[in-house]
Amino acid sequence: MSDDDRLAAELATEAGQRLLELRAAGGDPAELRRAGDRQSHEFLTAELARRRPGDAILSEEGADDLARLSASRVWIVDPLDGTREFGEPGRTDWAVHVALWEDGELTAGAVALPAEGVTLSTAEPPSAPGSGPSLSRTLKLVVSRTRPPEFTVRLADQVGAELVPMGSAGAKAAAVIRGAADGYVHSGGQYEWDSAAPVAVAWAAGLHASRIDGSKLAYNQAPPSVPDILICRAELADMLLGAISSAQRHDGQ
Repeated sequence: MSDDDRLAAELATEAGQRLLELRAAGGDPAELRRAGDRQSHEFLTAELARRRPGDAILSEEGADDLARLSASRVWIVDPLDGTREFGEPGRTDWAVHVALWEDGELTAGAVALPAEGVTLSTAEPPSAPGSGPSLSRTLKLVVSRTRPPEFTVRLADQVGAELVPMGSAGAKAAAVIRGAADGYVHSGGQYEWDSAAPVAVAWAAGLHASRIDGSKLAYNQAPPSVPDILICRAELADMLLGAISSAQRHDGQ
């Protein structure tokens, strides 16, 4: 465990606690969402600037300084992943993401789930879910609750899976990392801050994470786009990648 692993976990957890306090104060949902995005961004970027002054930062809520493209270390953060869910009373499927990209690879990451009191991180990588039960029960695939890819209905039919709608990308990835779901499939556009921290933790836990065509996920790119993603149990990767390809071909995608 490195200092960067610990820092990612510490900052994601602290930002999450601050968001819980803000949420508990109540108020207009739209203003609550705006304040959550802004305050969490300000906290994370200030702390990273203070504690890692030589590193670049890419945040969803900040201007993209393209000097990061020539930097050797870039922190990729989503101060509030699942802003919509954060503004809905009682929902727990929102998160805080803090990840470090270093010389071409993700080397540290943390996904805080503040409403559940949980932080998953590379500081203490979770154990990969056991391989047995998923092969003898209905698979569970988490998808976006607001914009699931069209092909996922056919995908679920092909592999005999149940689709489970859920909020933030971090919450969906966490469901796989914690063994509550077998895979997370998304297509239709995301950004690096949506997946960098979840992917770092998933890889540390021994899970598969790639583009939905099986190619490698790349970070610190210009523009910072990650169009699609598959995170799943490693033993299911080949089957799911094949089924995704088949479902897309049938649907003409």
